[in-house]
Amino acid sequence: MNSINRRSALLAGLAVAGGGALAACGGSGSTPALVSPDSKVVATTDKKRKGTGKVRNVTLTAAPAMLDLGGKVMAKSWAFGGRTPGKEIRVSAGDTLAAELSNQLPDRTTTSIHWHGIALRADMDGVPPATQSAVRAGRNFTYRFLADTPGTYFFHPHVGVQLDRGLHAPLIVEDPREPLSYDDEWVVVLDDWVDGVTGTPDQVLAELSQGMGGMDMGGSGHGGSSGHDMGDMGGMDMSGGGSGKGGEASSGSMKFMLMGARSALLGGDAGDVKYPYHLVNGRVPADPDVYTGKPGKRVRLRLVNAGGDTAYRVALGGHKLTITHTDGFPVAHQEVDALLVGMGERYDVLVTLADGVFPLVAVAEGKNASGMALVRTGSGAAPKPSVRPKELDGMIMNAAGLKAADDVRLATRRTDRVHRIELTGGMARYDWGINGKRYDMKHPTAHPVLVEQGERVRLDFVNKTGMWHPMHLHGHTYQLGTGGPRKDTTIVLPGRTVSVYFDADNPGQWMLHCHNAYHGEAGMMALLAYEA
Repeated sequence: MNSINRRSALLAGLAVAGGGALAACGGSGSTPALVSPDSKVVATTDKKRKGTGKVRNVTLTAAPAMLDLGGKVMAKSWAFGGRTPGKEIRVSAGDTLAAELSNQLPDRTTTSIHWHGIALRADMDGVPPATQSAVRAGRNFTYRFLADTPGTYFFHPHVGVQLDRGLHAPLIVEDPREPLSYDDEWVVVLDDWVDGVTGTPDQVLAELSQGMGGMDMGGSGHGGSSGHDMGDMGGMDMSGGGSGKGGEASSGSMKFMLMGARSALLGGDAGDVKYPYHLVNGRVPADPDVYTGKPGKRVRLRLVNAGGDTAYRVALGGHKLTITHTDGFPVAHQEVDALLVGMGERYDVLVTLADGVFPLVAVAEGKNASGMALVRTGSGAAPKPSVRPKELDGMIMNAAGLKAADDVRLATRRTDRVHRIELTGGMARYDWGINGKRYDMKHPTAHPVLVEQGERVRLDFVNKTGMWHPMHLHGHTYQLGTGGPRKDTTIVLPGRTVSVYFDADNPGQWMLHCHNAYHGEAGMMALLAYEA
């Protein structure tokens, strides 16, 4: 990897300091009564949302599909409407979305839809078993909710590791009083792809869940759990772009586990999974998606990382990016060369187009692989799929370096409750958890993180593991520190603490989890619940 400049290295901290005393997560004794997702207080809160009265009706059919990823790459997967990403849904702030999910998945597979980043009513959040029963094969379920906050969002299942199949699509909530000035939009969905090529996400999880067994991976100093720092094991497949051939462990048993993925921006270990492809808008770099525009036009790019295990470093060759939003909320505008985007994060940027053909490159951070799309405003040959614009090694930004726009910064007030959210576990036993506990789907309300309606809450994400984790809170947005951006998903580096603040204004039961699909499913989840 080329050297990272000093400004980028400083950003690698990604830590937001939090002061004050720490409160224990939960408490002693029996769990108090919790606000159920279908309670009256949830409905009462929902009625306070300001709506337009307009209803947007859509049908989303989850079914097997043979997907054309370009370049003669075909993948047998599952998708909404036979394509990945699925067709975007666009509504105006205040509209009600009525989305009927039709589950046509095989083998009696249950599913759901989670509306990632939307602060909606709790019973529509799409998280079995916490907020609904999973939708059984052959059945339908209609999600009906008011989307009152403009921004870039997306939707995906919240059952098993279905997120890492083709079942996701953008959800754009437009601002009827849009303050930004631009000529066009381009929604850019980033995704790491394994399904139907080298295996399935379920097979990936099964292999990872075996842990590293008797292999000496070099402990990370956290209870013997390893972040699989494999920088000295040259015999392993370090590429991340292979298909399970060649330099694997001598046993030949490690088809999916990626070794040696290292990134200074991510604090060391970059990821677990060996993906054969990295896609931009569902296309491989050899046969990319193309945005066609005109020189001098100003375009809003809405970037979504829908991946399962990969952070992307994104740059547009020959252009600067002006960051305007992250996770749907405006920030003080910042001009950068490149962006680091964790799973579940979204960024909006403005670009003034130059004349020619330019690669939009999404480097799979630390994995020696990338995805690519093209921007074409004039004549010229397309760059090679392996192109690496110099902007990727310029000024690289992530959320820790941004400030909330004045109109969305949280009002200053006393913090009523603090929870220490320790991120625990490791690769040795693949025992990812929160506060030393793996979330138990059979007992979804055990060990909740408790809040009360009206409280200002601080969560201290304390990463005790050897890996980075994108931590996502459902039903709310939080603020990074006292003046950072408003987010619902944020990167927490190994050995670091990130403090976030939110107002408990959306009663119900909400998941708090790592948005690495495999870490979350292995147990790095908790239930944030309102006391009744």
